[in-house]
Amino acid sequence: MSLTVVGSVAFDALETPFGKREKILGGAATHFGLSASFFTQVNAVGVVGDDFGDEEWDVFRRHHINTNDIEVVPDGKTFFWRGRYDYDMNTAHTLDTQLNVFETFQPKLSENSKDARLLFLANILPTLQKQVREQMPDAEFVAMDTMNFWISSMKDAVIETIKVCDCIIINDAEARQLTEEPSIYKAARAIMDLGLKAVVIKRGEYGATLFTRDGYFAAPAYPLESVFDPTGAGDTFAGGFMGYLAAHTEINDETLRRAMIYGSVMASFNVEKFGTERVDGLDYPEINERFRTFKQMTHFDDIPFERATAA
Repeated sequence: MSLTVVGSVAFDALETPFGKREKILGGAATHFGLSASFFTQVNAVGVVGDDFGDEEWDVFRRHHINTNDIEVVPDGKTFFWRGRYDYDMNTAHTLDTQLNVFETFQPKLSENSKDARLLFLANILPTLQKQVREQMPDAEFVAMDTMNFWISSMKDAVIETIKVCDCIIINDAEARQLTEEPSIYKAARAIMDLGLKAVVIKRGEYGATLFTRDGYFAAPAYPLESVFDPTGAGDTFAGGFMGYLAAHTEINDETLRRAMIYGSVMASFNVEKFGTERVDGLDYPEINERFRTFKQMTHFDDIPFERATAA
């Protein structure tokens, strides 16, 4: 079983109410890949500059992520993002974005990456996402991400890419923007009508919701006393979600629902430290324990209500 992810590999500089980091490993493909690597073999496709050093490569190596398709541009600089979070940790304030080598990124997939069963198209130019999808016509299940910038500036291209995918993983504001529907339920159904098998809507501290042709499933967020850094939480969720699916031969409503919980589990770890620090040091007993906690949180007995009658 294998999974290919195409997206950004980056350096981040972050400031939150809990601390500050000047240069840490980030990027959608990075957060996704680390999370998914606990469930399946991951092939990462991206681009970095030659300022990307051994310390950064070692993170990928520790998790046995195949980085053969991460291009290194000589004398180039890796994509850089600087952001700040206030006490509303759901909102990132961008202070600086330097696309650097990512500005001219043209994904190059080896045969190994093309042969993966599943594909995740992280947040990149929608026309590039579609080109990558066309390079993997036999992929069994393809999921994508997008963002408000692409929806506002290239909406038609976003829709054309959605049409060649099986699943989209976006937040509630993006779902409303894409469909011009104020109701999340109506928005999800409108997106489903583009031909998808599943729509996953992320709702930050309120969890995530899965819509399929046959059902609806809501996964809560894990209750945390402190959120140190939410950067990459959505990609970490997607990594757990897609990684779990890649580990199973059949993808149906049942596996999709469990994948939602594993995605939520992985995202809950991601926010407990800065950057990739928490997920990089994660182990399987911690993952399984938190999965059991999620199960307890969402379990209730099926006891029908009976109204008491007067004596």
